[in-house]
Amino acid sequence: MSIIDHNLIPQDLDSFWMPFTSNRSFKENPRFIVSARGMYYTDSNGHEVLDGSAGLWCVNAGHYREEINRAIAEQLETLDFAHSFSAGHPHAFNYASRLVKHFPESMNHVFFTNSGSESVDTALKIALAYHKVCGEGSRQRLIGREKAYHGMGFGGVSVGGLVKNRSPFGVLLPGTDHIKHTHDIERNAFSRGLPKEGAEFADDLQRLVDLHGADTIAAVIVEPVGGAGGVHLPPEGYLQRLRDICTTHGILLIFDEVITGFGRIGASCAATRFGVEPDLITTAKGITNATVPMGAVFVSDTVYDAFMSIDESGVELAHGYTYSGHPLACAAGMATLDIYEREDLFARAAMLNDHWMDSALELRDLAKVIDIRCFALMAAIEMEPRPGEAMQRGVEAGKICYENGVWVRNIGDALVLSPPLIITEEEISRTFEVIAKSIEQTA
Repeated sequence: MSIIDHNLIPQDLDSFWMPFTSNRSFKENPRFIVSARGMYYTDSNGHEVLDGSAGLWCVNAGHYREEINRAIAEQLETLDFAHSFSAGHPHAFNYASRLVKHFPESMNHVFFTNSGSESVDTALKIALAYHKVCGEGSRQRLIGREKAYHGMGFGGVSVGGLVKNRSPFGVLLPGTDHIKHTHDIERNAFSRGLPKEGAEFADDLQRLVDLHGADTIAAVIVEPVGGAGGVHLPPEGYLQRLRDICTTHGILLIFDEVITGFGRIGASCAATRFGVEPDLITTAKGITNATVPMGAVFVSDTVYDAFMSIDESGVELAHGYTYSGHPLACAAGMATLDIYEREDLFARAAMLNDHWMDSALELRDLAKVIDIRCFALMAAIEMEPRPGEAMQRGVEAGKICYENGVWVRNIGDALVLSPPLIITEEEISRTFEVIAKSIEQTA
């Protein structure tokens, strides 16, 4: 048990408006995380819990990696900040050159951002500007998917498909539309890995092409594996079918890999794991092991070259952020990439895949469990809602899991897992044992 410095516990809980939180409920019974090492968090009560969510899908190499901490500190000694607006520092260029070697061969260019939300909005803007550069300015429609999460920028919420994230903010961006989600519990419940049924869901994109006209559609954005919506896996053949429809109609395909990038599903990215190359890939989360905020959009040669070929001199894309390619973030990213390469963490989720799925699917016979979705190091254990009390069983199960020593997120009535990639087989087994026990303890 760690020694807790109680001077760190805040006395004023009113000033901080917490994100995605029932602020009133939290402040009635607050719980503070005060330290983290490896696979574990410690809270202000001295309670140690296994991190079953890698923070928020982002601490892929585990907590407190001294190599990353040291790189950040050393960077502060030489260059704390320099912007990238018609200027440059070497770290951003060197880091981008290393990153592209881990992504599909057609993607040799990186636009740095500071979060997944910024990466999504950047990719959407690049898509719109690309078609204008190519003389197809009528392509202004952006297509997302139901149940999708693409961050909380206006563009990301507009193409996102989670009603609770959309409804408070009015009509959002005009001209967006959504294809059907792939969740099909009747045919695919308890699938081991990718569902066998459902590739035809991709054909809903053709419906929107027929409805709106291909010449009005700029891009389609999808998560290769849905994360924050509840871990929804692509049916076998689905992503390739989307790629083929986009190619046929000149529509850009964007993979939102803010979660699936950097080892989460057993490769550097889902595009590599599934063998389907989009035109743009959004990333963030694991890019710096969550030590310094950063994101990146990987851009295909075709898209990048179109901007570099315009006749006018000057700025090719009027877009960017004060902190794009921040020196500290680049230092953290370089050190993180060193760890990923040295410890072969991009492949680790694939190595653990069988044990992960075996352990998860052992819960299928629990009375309250109606579906389990698992692949690489992602999983969702979905429980039957209580009559008239949707999501309450998930909330209760999540709290009991925490008390029993494993911190997982509940999304609705599903418990969602995405642990650091350094998790061991023994820790995987214990995690699902705790989850099973906790579900059985729920009402």
